[in-house]
This record gives sequence, structure tokens and C-alpha cells, in this order.
Amino acid sequence: MTEPRNPGISSIPQAAPVHTDSTPPAVEMDPVEYTLRKRLPRKLPKRRNDVYVNMKTDFRAQLARCQKLLEGGGHREICVHGLGLAINRAINIALQLQASSQGALQLAANTSTVELVDDLEPEDPDEAGEPMTRTRNNSAIHIKVFYPDPQ
Repeated sequence: MTEPRNPGISSIPQAAPVHTDSTPPAVEMDPVEYTLRKRLPRKLPKRRNDVYVNMKTDFRAQLARCQKLLEGGGHREICVHGLGLAINRAINIALQLQASSQGALQLAANTSTVELVDDLEPEDPDEAGEPMTRTRNNSAIHIKVFYPDPQ
């Protein structure tokens, strides 16, 4: 049985905070009047051993592609890239590759922040609203999956 909701917490949206500093607030836009168009992120140079993971492609297909590159493609290392929501999937792919190799593969992960650009286009082209752009940051991971050099 679920617990009763706390009467002190409301699901009603709170009012926007008031700017108290001396700088004027940024130009506010009405989200109803604009359509958000997300641009594709800037990609690193694509090499044969780079795999860009996304959430639309099937997990097993992406895992199979990585295994094919490592085993049949003649590569001793691949780089798995994940952006935003796909970070967990990139980590899972790298860990699955390591587990399926019985520990023969090693991993080296780097994180970064990627600046993304969104276009805001006015809904009604007859009005005076101009197209605008907005930048935002998103997390990324780059995992190097490789066979260590024999010593």
C-alpha cells in the first residue's frame, strides 16, 4: 500500500525566482510562440574504430558492431562515444565487451562536456519574432576499449 502524499508538497509549479542582482534578466521567450529544433552535436573526427552510441539503435546491434571491430576488424582498440542519455549505454557496451573477453580487454574512460546549439524558430512567421539560438551543455563519455600490449 502506498503512503499518503505529504500535504506540504504541492505539484503546482512555483513562481519563477525574482532577479535581485543589478544585471537585467535575459530576454524572456514564450515557449508557446517558438518551436525548438535541436541541432546535431559536433562530432569528433570519425575513424574506423570509433563507435558513436545512441539510444535509437538496438543495444545488441551496437554491441555486435563493437565485437566485430575488435575480433574481425583487425583493430586492437576501439573508442566508444556516448552523449547525454547514451552514456549509460556506452558504459554497458564497454563492460559487456570486457566481460565477454574474460578480462583480456582493458578500459580507459574520459568524460567531457559538449556544447550543443538549439534553434528556436517562431511558430507564426508573420509576427515580429526572430529565430534565436540557445546553447546548452551536455555530458559525454569516451571509452577506449583495448587489448593491452603483451609484456
